[in-house]
Amino acid sequence: MIRKKKCVAMLLAGGQGSRLYALTNNIAKPAVSFGGKYRIIDFPLSNCVNSGIDTVGVLTQYQPLILNDYIGNGQPWDLDRTFGGVHILSPYQGKHSSDWYKGTANAIYQNMHFIKQFNPDYVLILSGDHIYKMNYATMLNYHILNGADCTIAAIDVPIEEASRFGILNTNPDGTIYEFEEKPKKPKSTLASMGIYIFSAQKLYKYLEEDSMNEKSNNDFGKDILPKMLADGEKMMAYSFSGYWKDVGTIDSLYEANMDLLGDTPCFDVTDTSWKIHSRSPLAPPHHIGETGKVNNSIVMSGCEIDGTVENSVLASSVIVKKGATVKNSIIMADVVIEEGAQIEYSIIDENTVINAGSKIGEPKENGKGIAVLSRNISVAENSVIEGGAMIDKDVVKGEN
Repeated sequence: MIRKKKCVAMLLAGGQGSRLYALTNNIAKPAVSFGGKYRIIDFPLSNCVNSGIDTVGVLTQYQPLILNDYIGNGQPWDLDRTFGGVHILSPYQGKHSSDWYKGTANAIYQNMHFIKQFNPDYVLILSGDHIYKMNYATMLNYHILNGADCTIAAIDVPIEEASRFGILNTNPDGTIYEFEEKPKKPKSTLASMGIYIFSAQKLYKYLEEDSMNEKSNNDFGKDILPKMLADGEKMMAYSFSGYWKDVGTIDSLYEANMDLLGDTPCFDVTDTSWKIHSRSPLAPPHHIGETGKVNNSIVMSGCEIDGTVENSVLASSVIVKKGATVKNSIIMADVVIEEGAQIEYSIIDENTVINAGSKIGEPKENGKGIAVLSRNISVAENSVIEGGAMIDKDVVKGEN
């Protein structure tokens, strides 16, 4: 009997994430910390295993070391399988040529051999920089029932934001008659989520044709999808109404983290019926000291709080010393905030030290934006870093 998989997922995780600035200087965007406990890639990986899809190719390219190490053998997501499971797929040198991934379609084309070894009927294409919970099995059933060649997950967006997305124009039955990539004057507000299901043979055909077109951008949105429409292939829009956030910018990453807070959060990661799995660090329980105060915040294991934390998200092993305050901020793992330091409306990456008396960021209402500090840096005592600043190196006395 031929061993095969009904559906194989290909997760595009190789982007540089330049709009996250200092946060992605040394790591791939899908490896960026989120919600204290997670990394961005946890969400599509968890969606896959919760949807019954146990074969996932993760396509990496930019600064893959931390991401590769984090995924490992896939055990935290139950993706350590003898046939299938999770596989890291980096660009490589073949017998005749080698190249970096030129675009989303080219990345999949270069890894068709990986897909074909599982002989799937369908291929699911995912992005590694979105925060959401989605049952891909429901979308796959929709694709099959409609006899589609390609199904695109779509979400309704405000008209003022529609020009940022690929926009789908559809008939009442959900068939797509036009696809506009980031139109200046969108005709609808139905936006592509960058989640596609293809019937496998159709995908192979169009990827091979695209690879031979020297004028192509080798991109799904710019090339593959418009070509399929032009050829009259059946393309369907699958409407999604749940929470979904593209966290490709500093503002959207901050907003998505804040959406986890409150008595009734906009995005609930505590839902036991749809668990978000992660590779959690080994750390003792968090400790809130006699002088520590925490209000409306997420505080992960290993944290030591002797100062004040309000409306913030703290990853594991963050230390907030006596007299220090953290407000409306995201603090990633192993950050040390010394006595009297004040953090406001900021994102501070892993392993950074904020020395005593320093002031980082300023209230949102000042309008200067979010202060962002890169990983592995030190901020000297009594430094002042204004709102909106992007800091990716040590701050020493006399520089602030």
